[in-house]
Amino acid sequence: MRRELEEGVTEDRRYTVAQAVQDFLKYGLPRRSIGTVDKLTTLANKHIIADLGARKLRELSPEDVDQWLAGKAEVLSTRSLREVLSLLRRSIARAQKREKVRRNVVLLCEIPEGRPGRPSKSLTLAQAEAVLRAAEGTPMRAYIVVSLLTGARTEEMRALAWSHVDLVGKPDADPPVPPHMMVWRSVREHGDTKTKKSRRSLALPQRCVEALRAHQGKQAYLRRLAGDRWKETGLVFSSAVGTELDAANVRRAFRKVLDKAGLVAKDWTPRELRHSFVSLLSDSGMPIEQISRLMGHNGTAVTELVYRHQLRPVVEHGAEAMDRIFAGPEGDRAA
Repeated sequence: MRRELEEGVTEDRRYTVAQAVQDFLKYGLPRRSIGTVDKLTTLANKHIIADLGARKLRELSPEDVDQWLAGKAEVLSTRSLREVLSLLRRSIARAQKREKVRRNVVLLCEIPEGRPGRPSKSLTLAQAEAVLRAAEGTPMRAYIVVSLLTGARTEEMRALAWSHVDLVGKPDADPPVPPHMMVWRSVREHGDTKTKKSRRSLALPQRCVEALRAHQGKQAYLRRLAGDRWKETGLVFSSAVGTELDAANVRRAFRKVLDKAGLVAKDWTPRELRHSFVSLLSDSGMPIEQISRLMGHNGTAVTELVYRHQLRPVVEHGAEAMDRIFAGPEGDRAA
């Protein structure tokens, strides 16, 4: 205590890990969405406060954190471990700036290898066709058709408005403008898309145009049926009374279609329609640069990182091209 006073540095001897984390969640996330704060609060309560919360922050050692991480590595994926450790590190850093503790012991710790996370999957062409057939006549038909054939994110689909859908286009313009949808909004806070690059306009395949026209007619019928209970939101995909769909609604309805298609429904989520979009385009030979633009990614790096397992290998194409270019006497002998 004398040394701390001489150095002008003090610590709050009663300040706990739980207090540090709770203060960070309350004051350290001013520009984060409600969804993000809720997610971090759940992680904190379940994995940090429950295990380390009662510990005095000044007494927390690197060994304590290492042991805690080793235990969590048995139940969490490496990505989740990274998230909870980052949350603890930022909480202690905030406490450190307010002289609640002298050092941030998390900076001395490494993230162990966690459990394998649930890998995303993609539908094969045969499975995709089965899902499209199963979706016929269901409320999810247009949602599934448009998601699978355009690669739009599920949060973009739920926010899509009719005012951003053009089912006719301008065929007489120069150059002609095809039927398209403007992916300019999402259900994220403030209605922004995930990134600026995500704000894009996508041409609609004919199958999407047909599905959306049929969906428009069904929605008009539901509007008349609901009468005064209808809430006019202008959304393309809405509930039976016009209100916004939540993620759970979409997931349940989607899995019913998957079950009808003969797939194990619980193994699939709506976001894997987007993964399937990438896989099907890649299998057709489309270059990754074009796929990346359709996905709304800032570059090919994200497309490769997230969807690497669904991208068709293209390295061999260079060798094949060179064999064709330099086909001659030596090439013939090598063959």
